[in-house]
Amino acid sequence: MKTISRIQYISSGETFHEQLQHIQMALDLGIDWVQVRWKGAPEEDLMALAITAKERCQAYGAACILNDHLKVANAIGADGLHLGLQDAPISAAKALLDTKIIGGTANTLTDVQQRIDEGVDYIGLGPFRFTTSKQQLSPILGISGYMQILDHLNTHATPCPPIIAIGGIQTRDVPALIEIGVHGIAISGLLQQHPEEISIIKSYYEHITEHQQ
Repeated sequence: MKTISRIQYISSGETFHEQLQHIQMALDLGIDWVQVRWKGAPEEDLMALAITAKERCQAYGAACILNDHLKVANAIGADGLHLGLQDAPISAAKALLDTKIIGGTANTLTDVQQRIDEGVDYIGLGPFRFTTSKQQLSPILGISGYMQILDHLNTHATPCPPIIAIGGIQTRDVPALIEIGVHGIAISGLLQQHPEEISIIKSYYEHITEHQQ
């Protein structure tokens, strides 16, 4: 079974230096999952960042996931790939990356069902609330939106891969997301703005692990 981390960092930054600085910050704070996301960057720059990020993730024992770019993910031997609803087909990613982790974005129950049918390893469901780290946001879900989707899946006993909440999540949101059954969270701006809160978030998930043992 593929391990899907409960705290996932999605990289941000306008330049190579900013991107790498934030990725290193995440690793230093003990985050073991980095999704390299650099929208609009030339492919050669993204390739250079991805290679360096993969090396650093390996040194820290963290997973290195590429966002969107199937060719780059395959070229650098990334641990996986995350695809949006308008990106390459999941089937193409699975065919090329074989046993690597494949995740997919969802915004609605219909999207979630599509991702389940496609056989993704995890679903990035959101946005939870408005966020400035992503353009062209889908409709905001909020805690009630997650509850409705999870309740429907549970009511119909639908097998579902781990769901990761994404989009403007703050530390105060984590207990409620855990309570309704969301597997984990993806963060971006929170890490840069409040790095001191990462230890609090980690403690929430460590508490879950202790109770599952």
